[in-house]
Amino acid sequence: MVLAACSTGVTLSQAPNLYRDGKNYPSSLVPQALQVVDPPIFYVTDRAPVRTGGQITGYGTGRSDQMAFGSAKVRFGAVDWADLVARTHVGKGGQISKLEVAEVTEAVRFDAIPLQAERAEGGLRVLRDAQASYAQNTVAFQNALKAEIKRTGNGRVLVYVHGVSNDFENSLQTLASLWHFTGRRSTPVAFTWPAGNGGVLGYFRDREAGDFSVYHAKEFLRMLAAMPEVEDIDIVAHSRGTSVMTQALRELVIAARAQGQAPKRAMKTGTLILAAPDLDIGILRQRLLSERFSEAFEQVNVYLNPDDAALRLSSFITKYPKLGAAKGEDFNEGELETLRKQGLIHLVRVEGAGGSDSHSYFRNNPAVLSDIVLALRTRAFPGGTLRPLESDSDTIWRLQPNYPLDRLPDLEIEVQR
Repeated sequence: MVLAACSTGVTLSQAPNLYRDGKNYPSSLVPQALQVVDPPIFYVTDRAPVRTGGQITGYGTGRSDQMAFGSAKVRFGAVDWADLVARTHVGKGGQISKLEVAEVTEAVRFDAIPLQAERAEGGLRVLRDAQASYAQNTVAFQNALKAEIKRTGNGRVLVYVHGVSNDFENSLQTLASLWHFTGRRSTPVAFTWPAGNGGVLGYFRDREAGDFSVYHAKEFLRMLAAMPEVEDIDIVAHSRGTSVMTQALRELVIAARAQGQAPKRAMKTGTLILAAPDLDIGILRQRLLSERFSEAFEQVNVYLNPDDAALRLSSFITKYPKLGAAKGEDFNEGELETLRKQGLIHLVRVEGAGGSDSHSYFRNNPAVLSDIVLALRTRAFPGGTLRPLESDSDTIWRLQPNYPLDRLPDLEIEVQR
């Protein structure tokens, strides 16, 4: 039950600290013309489709060997404050905004993998027809994003990857919220994998589903990076989604180096946000740090909460500490100092995020969401004027509940129509 914390509902109320008056973000601040997201939120998924009357209307928890690409309209609507208080236990304010997925349209369905292959010249070669069909779907995916980038001028892509216990709509709602508060100055794409399995063993089923989706995540990122129109790819991953994405990214880093390319240039990766990462510290050390994973990004921001109930339980089950709930003593001697000197991986300790928000704080805690928005909008490293974090004695950056708002730049929403 504790691990189900990833599935917290999504509203726009979690970002009051993006505004100088400190008030909660009301529905009235979203202009009527912008209350249905246009452009739509895009998605890539390997969830099994849900059909109503023969039409695909959404996606469930089942797995699909076929990757799908499409778009969804997300509506910013008003929700009664008393109802919000009852559901989220936040303070008093006024009417705020909730997010609703209004319409889902699948545009491309890729061929099932693995593609048919034959043995030839001592190896395996994908059949020509199978390769041509997959390439045709790739072009259709790229053309749809190309048209959107041309229309909006947003060559920077914002990718969101959810954690366990999240359904398809939740991933779109969360991305819509992040995209909105970062100024709608990117092209938003959710990568949503078959999470949301219920029951006592739901968490473990979701973990296996995440491993299943690594290949499709890698293909998705590869196709994005191959587009000349794409300038940079920013990625926000939460909980077990951090494992899905870092595994895919690691394989792309290795492939780029094998081809004699600089990983960052080949992958077009920008800022990587790992929020409450459900990653074993030992595996992180062996599979990511040893591969010089961080040099593929402008910066990597990792948010840690020692009071994260979900990850503490996960650590108890596996007997090894999780990165998202790590304390200074969980790292090897000198390891934190080395990371600080390298200057690419920034560990940020979250304070005051307990109870039901201890794991989903990245969208519920105003200070955390504010810092994520600042990292994505300003590209600034922590510790400066744009991201006024302070360093603890163990060199981990400290993000306090009362983020120093008086030092924040003016972050009024800017919309380029």
